[in-house]
Amino acid sequence: MNPRALIAEDEPILAATLAKTLGQLWPELEIVASAPNGLVAVEQALALRPDILFLDIRMPGQTGLEAAEELTERWDGPQPFPHIVFVTAFDDYAVQAFEQAAADYVLKPVSAARLGKTVERLRGLMEARDAAGAGGLGQLLGQLQALLPQAPAATAPQRLTTIRAAVGSVVRMIPVEQVVYFQAVDKYVNVVTQDAEALIRVPLKELLAQLDEKRFLQISRGTVVNLECVLAAARDDLGKVMLNLRGRPEKPRVSPVYAHHFRQM
Repeated sequence: MNPRALIAEDEPILAATLAKTLGQLWPELEIVASAPNGLVAVEQALALRPDILFLDIRMPGQTGLEAAEELTERWDGPQPFPHIVFVTAFDDYAVQAFEQAAADYVLKPVSAARLGKTVERLRGLMEARDAAGAGGLGQLLGQLQALLPQAPAATAPQRLTTIRAAVGSVVRMIPVEQVVYFQAVDKYVNVVTQDAEALIRVPLKELLAQLDEKRFLQISRGTVVNLECVLAAARDDLGKVMLNLRGRPEKPRVSPVYAHHFRQM
């Protein structure tokens, strides 16, 4: 079967140019879809199961990095995880860092010569069936996230000691050390203790910045666990890392991006 690719690019002209150039360099490659943002790209990738993803780094709604991270969490089944080529407008210093990473990149505006090298690399990977592993992708995401422009350093927020959460008409005062894990649920965060649950209307990202990083660890895009409540980490039949938590029956899954935190010492 011919290799299949998906392009995620919010600028239609650039997406069309990339598809056209790929068609010239790699006629056998089938472009199965073109997504305008990361959110659509994730759903299309899960539905179409392409062999290759061309992901723009900066897209509205969800970046290429975030889309790749979500895919590592949701990808299942026997088909290997797709090879990822990031599309970027970064300057030379970032390009050098990309070249040291585990995936390829395409610099905007797309150069046919540079894209030709990408095609050669992808052909080799496809022939060898050496699909990119989730652990390697996690390492790559960490490298790329470090390249993104950072917001100016702000005064460190005061660490939370108590969570004020509504349970019906009652506001509970929950000591942070009693929280087993936090779970993002739509516009809310579910605060889970050993014997109860409660909702707060605070974005998980904002909440995470106020937690003690030595005690609380993000294990997926929507879950943060209290490390003192983690009894064990085990792999299921599909190789996914699952956590056993003190006092809770749930076994939250660890995203491959964060699985390195639970490797044997």
